[in-house]
Amino acid sequence: MGCAVQLKNVTKKFKEATALNQVTVSFEKGKIYGIIGRNGSGKTVLFKCICGLLEVTDGEITVLGQRIGDGLCVPKGVGAIIETPGFLPNVSAYRNLYYLASLSGKPDKEKIREAIRLVGLDPDSRKKMGHYSLGMRQRLGLAQAIMEDPELLILDEPMNGLDNEGAKQMRQFLMNLRSQGKTIILASHSQEDIATMCDIVYQMDAGILMQQDS
Repeated sequence: MGCAVQLKNVTKKFKEATALNQVTVSFEKGKIYGIIGRNGSGKTVLFKCICGLLEVTDGEITVLGQRIGDGLCVPKGVGAIIETPGFLPNVSAYRNLYYLASLSGKPDKEKIREAIRLVGLDPDSRKKMGHYSLGMRQRLGLAQAIMEDPELLILDEPMNGLDNEGAKQMRQFLMNLRSQGKTIILASHSQEDIATMCDIVYQMDAGILMQQDS
């Protein structure tokens, strides 16, 4: 299948604090990887570095064949939810995604509509995003992540705010993406998410990443 993401001796420091400590790992294509760990263990920093949103202090990151940091910001072929998705509160789901898509090129209206439908929202609804529940905002964040049909998804607590039925639907949706050959790296506090979806699980603690025994 090949390698989707590779990190070699990646360290990220903030002044004297080490958020990532010589992380070396490869994520193969077509699998779902789970990252577990306490808040502050380094999971979100890891995701931001993979997405090119933070510059590493030392080491190398390659994403879908693209070397992160070589004049590259967000690598192509990546969709992400990292922390709380930020949207315009006074417009609809469709208008939010159309605006975001227009920032990176010519928006594909039907792809945007399809992404909204896939996560269980209505692309024709005029309801303003500011009136959305946390779960609906999370669904819209996932729609943004998938609307350009990325090869790799980086998802930080993707089930946050979803009820049990919504979480079940989202797990099935992500497993369907895996069956299409997509690679998914997700952080979750839910043991059910990890046990149900993930092919390989890593534990993060104090910036150190270790694979868990299967």
